[in-house]
Amino acid sequence: MTRPEDERIKGGSFLIREASPDEVFTPEDFTDEHRMIARTAEEFMEREVVPQAERIEHQDLELMVELLRRAAEVGLLAAEIPERYGGLGLDKVSAMIISEKLAANSSFAVSHGGHTGIGTAPIVLFGTVEQKRKYLPKLASGEWLSAYALTEPEAGSDALAGKTRADLAPDGRHYLLNGSKMWITNAGFAHIFITFAKVNGEHFSCFIVHRDTPGLTIGPEEKKMGIKGSSTRALLFENARVPAENLLGEIGKGHKIAFNVLNLGRLRLGASCVGGCKIGLTAALQYAKQRRQFGRPICEFGLIKHKLSEMAIRTWVAESAVYRTAGLIDAALSGLDEDDQPARMQAVEEYAIECAINKVVGSEFADYVADEAVQIFGGNGYSAEYPVERYYRDARINRIFEGTNEINRLLITGMLLRRALSGHLPLLPAIQRTMQDVLAPSAPELDSESPLERERRLVTQAKKIALLVAGAAAQKYRERLTEEQEIVGAISDMVIEVFLMESALLRVLKLRARRGPESCAVQQDIARTYIHDAMGRIELLARQAVSALAEGDELRLQLAALRRLSKFTPMNTIAARRRIADALIQAGRYMLSE
Repeated sequence: MTRPEDERIKGGSFLIREASPDEVFTPEDFTDEHRMIARTAEEFMEREVVPQAERIEHQDLELMVELLRRAAEVGLLAAEIPERYGGLGLDKVSAMIISEKLAANSSFAVSHGGHTGIGTAPIVLFGTVEQKRKYLPKLASGEWLSAYALTEPEAGSDALAGKTRADLAPDGRHYLLNGSKMWITNAGFAHIFITFAKVNGEHFSCFIVHRDTPGLTIGPEEKKMGIKGSSTRALLFENARVPAENLLGEIGKGHKIAFNVLNLGRLRLGASCVGGCKIGLTAALQYAKQRRQFGRPICEFGLIKHKLSEMAIRTWVAESAVYRTAGLIDAALSGLDEDDQPARMQAVEEYAIECAINKVVGSEFADYVADEAVQIFGGNGYSAEYPVERYYRDARINRIFEGTNEINRLLITGMLLRRALSGHLPLLPAIQRTMQDVLAPSAPELDSESPLERERRLVTQAKKIALLVAGAAAQKYRERLTEEQEIVGAISDMVIEVFLMESALLRVLKLRARRGPESCAVQQDIARTYIHDAMGRIELLARQAVSALAEGDELRLQLAALRRLSKFTPMNTIAARRRIADALIQAGRYMLSE
């Protein structure tokens, strides 16, 4: 449903407002078209890609190009390209579904994302009509493949520190690019490179560079820990002659392209990691059912059940966050003209905080699932004969690219505070109300409340704890807070937990209202378990932060406030995890989104 601009949910507002279940988009809201897209992508992977896993792992780039072009034949390269330029013009939810399903092979998923996401989105969002007409139909069909060239040897997370420069040639019709790029996905076969350089060494800008550009040299393949089937090479520019009409966007506005494209890239990565979680969990589950020790399947042992249930909990919660965010972006984009670039850019940028959260959560949960899958496989998990060895290696990169998780944690709190200071997000009044609430008498906890009402109150308390710590940190350090990275990181982790807790709660409330409580008992166990565990993590983070922010009477006052806000009666999470694991074992697969 399209909302007027002033009624749309603001990015980051989950921290200061109470949301209702009907506001969130969940996998249970998929349309028939969404389900058809999911089946198409899943069948393509099962039929075309997964059987070729060994050849892909040995970096058969001709095969990779062939597979990408076969993907184009079923529309998997054209999802977000407007119809008028040969695409399908699908929504962001559809794009996330495709990213999730393609995770069945990480090397292919990375190659696909390098082309369709960060390699094509810049032209969709920032290209002129002429550029869109020239490039997008060929990118949609797979005739041309794309890559994104931002990182440099001395400019990784600090992208704006890049030294590659572009100077207008004497003929006035070309720019001469000089410098180098590294870790460029798809570089071994890409036809065009979305390349960032500083005009006159000062103005950060973006260019579309063709592979056959004179002065462009492409380096050898990098030898990588994981995603071995993807192509990763360096680029060297030595007076590379790029036509002036290949400037993408405006001179000096390249940061807008880089950062907005990375926002969507982070969300796509979160979706891909959800797909990886489901695959890793299913593999571990099936192995645990057939592997016998001490006379019975290892899935019957409590510690194995704990692992399986925790893998499912993290997968379901991350999935809830990804599709909630995609739904928010789709709502903001609906009704906007395809060529209204500033408005579309603003709509995406609005949810940069949520996109960063999804990147951090997805990558770290996928790492957890891959690691525990290896553990469940035991010695076999360490053998390349079993797929979880590859899952483990492939998952590790996700915490590094699309901005390291450390950088994303700094961004989450930094963006919240900037929006608060600009008045875009009424965070400061919310912090003041929280301080007043802390001093007011607390209501007794009611044991007779229904379970999800208790969890709703825990989510509210978690928000207040995060606001309390953020307010204390901002008051003490003010503009110097960015230098206190440990505290900033702790605040971000609390904000992340709040978003996940609320996303899980709202999803299960929506499920209960639609299907009845009996039909979603497992999902309710998942949401409740995550929320209760998260409260413990938030309390620890808050204690660590306030201990660094205050001392003496002030510290005692803040700790007393924290004790009030973090007080709750814990649930029996061991029993809940056993119920979750038993449901998974019976199903033999991840079935929690059906």
